[in-house]
Amino acid sequence: MTTFENASGTGFNTRAVHAGQAFEPRTGAVVPPVHFSSTYAQDGIGGLRSGYEYGRGGNPTRDALQEQLAALEGGRHAFSFASGLAAEDALIRALLTPGEHIVLGNDAYGGTYRLINRVLGGWGVGHTVVDMADLDAVAAAVAAAKTRIVWVETPSNPMMKITDIAGLAAVAHAAGALLVVDNTFASPYLQNPLALGADIVVHSTTKYIGGHSDVIGGAVVLNDDELAGKVGFVQFAVGAVSSPMDAFLTTRGLKTLGVRMDRHSANAQAVAEWLAGRSEVETVYYPGLPDHPGHELAKRQMRGFGGMVSVSFTGGEAAARKVAESTAVFTLAESLGGIESLLNYPSEMTHASVKGTELAVPENLIRLSVGIEDAEDLIADLDQAFGRL
Repeated sequence: MTTFENASGTGFNTRAVHAGQAFEPRTGAVVPPVHFSSTYAQDGIGGLRSGYEYGRGGNPTRDALQEQLAALEGGRHAFSFASGLAAEDALIRALLTPGEHIVLGNDAYGGTYRLINRVLGGWGVGHTVVDMADLDAVAAAVAAAKTRIVWVETPSNPMMKITDIAGLAAVAHAAGALLVVDNTFASPYLQNPLALGADIVVHSTTKYIGGHSDVIGGAVVLNDDELAGKVGFVQFAVGAVSSPMDAFLTTRGLKTLGVRMDRHSANAQAVAEWLAGRSEVETVYYPGLPDHPGHELAKRQMRGFGGMVSVSFTGGEAAARKVAESTAVFTLAESLGGIESLLNYPSEMTHASVKGTELAVPENLIRLSVGIEDAEDLIADLDQAFGRL
């Protein structure tokens, strides 16, 4: 019997299908079984079989997903959580103590900002918001406080800003800080921040990794053994782990990430180019367009431009709301990254928690999560919605 090993020369899609997915030895089942057991028999007191004792501390299905995630992000350690925010919370509490500081982008996901500002802020963790494209401003913000973490999303949600990961890593490391990259929008298929100098990668696996809008999850991936031990301890001690079924669904989605992202990216490019030619449109935010400020940087640090497109309207808030409520193929809903196309009005939906702050999203903007449907049908749907303006 042969087993798959995560050899460095193995391609992404091969790793996605095989990492952590050895066939079940007793029956030869090519899909590993889902292990629902909450506890494990011991061979005498302390005699653990393969290290398994209790489901919060370890589960074979979750371990298989964690091996898969590490292989695809190029990390030595991966941890799977019950949600993206659970992953972020565990990471921050593992690395920071009260009195320490986070520097984050001025276009961070609203949920991340709410966690840092309203939950961890009460625990004594400070934060500064800064434009991550301005490395001098980042360096100044890092130096002004006891900064432990520099936190960035690239592409960002929903303004699709592209940040120089290698440049930001240099700034963080010069000050003794860690660089955390939220890689949710790009996915491991299009971008690998650890290879660009980042210390830690976080994901909402609910999005492109799961890919089918049927499971909630989060992940932390890193290389440093000492930091991994701290994250693993919080995962075990606090217990916001992914369930066996959630881990299985995430693994199943992850196996097809590459082929899905190819289609997401191609469709998003077509939609963005169509939007760019419309008189009703003020700005199209998509790094695949040559006039996007981060286009050349995205070409260097990403393998493709992804499936997320944001658009602002010359007709203001009223136009954005009208289009958001007039589509048929695009579904008005929160979240992103599923095979079906979704449309979101961030100011009142995903980013409502940052209204009135410097992270506030323009009220004339909608965000499109472009799915894998036929591109011509997506464009026709937007065209009929624009016709109602």
